[in-house]
Amino acid sequence: MTSFNLPPHDKLLFTPGPLTTSRTVKQAMLRDLGSRDFEFIDLVRDIRQRLLSLVLAGDQCTTILMQGSGTFAVEAAIGSVIPPTGKLLVIVNGAYGQRMTQIAAALQIDFVALNFGEENWPEFDQIEQALTRDPAITHVSVVHCETTTGLLNPIEAIGSIVQRHGRQYIVDAMSSFGAVPIDLTLTPIDYLIASANKCLEGVPGCGFVIARRDALLTTADYARSLSLNLFAQWQGLEQNGQFRFTPPTHVLLALAQALEELEAEGGVAGRAARYKINHETLMWGMRRLGFQPLLKADRQSHIITSFLYPRHPHFNFADFYERLNAKGCVIYPGKLGAIDCFRIGNIGRLFEGDILYLLCAIEKALHEMNIDLHYADDHGEVDEADWPFATLNLNLAEDLE
Repeated sequence: MTSFNLPPHDKLLFTPGPLTTSRTVKQAMLRDLGSRDFEFIDLVRDIRQRLLSLVLAGDQCTTILMQGSGTFAVEAAIGSVIPPTGKLLVIVNGAYGQRMTQIAAALQIDFVALNFGEENWPEFDQIEQALTRDPAITHVSVVHCETTTGLLNPIEAIGSIVQRHGRQYIVDAMSSFGAVPIDLTLTPIDYLIASANKCLEGVPGCGFVIARRDALLTTADYARSLSLNLFAQWQGLEQNGQFRFTPPTHVLLALAQALEELEAEGGVAGRAARYKINHETLMWGMRRLGFQPLLKADRQSHIITSFLYPRHPHFNFADFYERLNAKGCVIYPGKLGAIDCFRIGNIGRLFEGDILYLLCAIEKALHEMNIDLHYADDHGEVDEADWPFATLNLNLAEDLE
């Protein structure tokens, strides 16, 4: 399927979120529902069940919807499920793992961090050693897809270590949920956290936690916040289907429509297939234009990709960004302190044609900046025939005037 959303439509968002959404998802918000109306309560019940089904969670799990951004849901989980005498081990290889440590510090939760650097997978032996040395650790947390770089962490292998040591496991799946398969029957995750506005292709304003009931039932008195009390929120949803405080009704209408569209696309597998095509197209095109990715291929997700600044005297990211923005394409700056890079997302309501349009916009912007980069890989120059879209007219400069 190809979409070629040229300006003057909304700008295409090649970002980690908020994302480009379908017209029908936006249209779903053009109505009002009472928060205590039976139709809204039925809608919430259906959303909760659909989210469970996406990770093959059965009756042993439950979904707790939370108002606010994904970080609100992460803070609700960390602040609600760790006992007063508990301790959190945070696995950090990016800004969002680091954010978990900031949440723990703000809530005065005892924690220890294992930092592995933004380009690296966690080292399993260090996790083993930390859990063996410190019996005070009760919970372990990690980010599945670190949108700092696009790195995909091996949550299954980490989960096996956590389970073997008898600790509970918290996974931030904000940027992977809905597009990277997660099977809770195989991976022992106690609390899985995500939001509506990433790979589910809803709009911002609602996060959620999928929790194992047996773990959640032990946390009744742990919450360090009134509004971000995960257990109390779950009790309300279970008892009468209602939020304790004003729910984001329009956001949930959009999420319900987005979940319908995910199912129509073939579920997680179907959406993953589209995003993988987007990613493969982007990688070939960027390498053709002379850009190098930050991560090694075996660590790279199909969600978002970080590219190094080209070593060219004329390259200036702010100028590059503005030129792409003027052409209807929004990318993201890097989130690394020591490495100059920028990020391009493949998710949201984007298709192969949109990626091709972005590549043409980048080619045009480089030309305008008097930058001539050369396509090469680890083996040297690659013949133009190796470019998989050589038969397409990629020089669409006339469309970008």
